[in-house]
Order: sequence, then structure tokens, then C-alpha cells
Amino acid sequence: MTPLRPSPNKLRAAAAAWLLACVALPLHAQAPGADNPSPPSGDSDALYRQLGGQTGLVSLMDDFMARLLTDHRMQPFFKDANQTQLKAQLVSQLCEVSGGPCRHKGPDMKTAHASIDITKNDFNALVEVLQHSMDARGIPFTTQNRLLAKLAPMHRDIINTR
Repeated sequence: MTPLRPSPNKLRAAAAAWLLACVALPLHAQAPGADNPSPPSGDSDALYRQLGGQTGLVSLMDDFMARLLTDHRMQPFFKDANQTQLKAQLVSQLCEVSGGPCRHKGPDMKTAHASIDITKNDFNALVEVLQHSMDARGIPFTTQNRLLAKLAPMHRDIINTR
């Protein structure tokens, strides 16, 4: 049976919420060690492993950042950002959301995005870019859907402009 792909609007909302959330959050990845939590095991990190772990996430975000900066709809949001820091934040966010060993701290999504005008169209554009990156990296639709489902709840606090 072929997995069903969620509606474009749901995918767009989820991915845009995730990316815009990451831009404003100060994230701190923690490597496993004596003072850090142990890496997850079993099914709790299945999505993280399906995304290729840290190496896969870095590769995905390399592609995603390049696409964001060349997309006329997204470029205004990201062209002046510290690209190295932004990519690290995005990798950390995906790592945590997918069950990997990363953790972050920062303001809630509503506070973090209060000063950025974000519309549904902005969300839609970002999701298209993310989908292209996931497709280009060969990430199966079922894995894409699982990731986007974990990111989706963030959109309620991020879209703030009609």
C-alpha cells in the first residue's frame, strides 16, 4: 500500500512553523556524555535514525538552507541571518523533534515570533522548499509525514499576520 501524503496545507503549516520557530530559538545540542542525557534507544529515536541521524540532518539542512536563500519568497526572512548559526539551530531542532539526543531552551513560539510578520503564504512557501529538500535527499514520504506531524503543532503560535 502506498502511504498517503497529508494535504499540502497541513504540510506547509507544519514545516513553516518548524523553520520559523527554529530561527528565533537559541538551541543547544548536547552530545551524549557524562553530563548529558544518554542518546535515545529503541523506537523513541526511530525517526531520528530514519532521517540519517546527525549526519543526515546536517545534509538535509545544507540542502534546505541553499534552497531557502535562492527562493524569492523565503530569501527576505533568511538572507541576513547568520547562516552557520541558523543551520545549527535547525539541525538541533530536528534532532530533538525526531527523538535524537539534542535539547533546546528558549522562549515560547508566540513570544519568539511576535516581531516577525508571518502569513499562511509564508508557511506555504517554506513547506514547498522543505519538501523539495526532503525529496532531493531521498527521504521517503512516510518519514517526511512523520516529521511534519511532529512539527505541525507549532504553527498555531507562529502565524500572526493574515
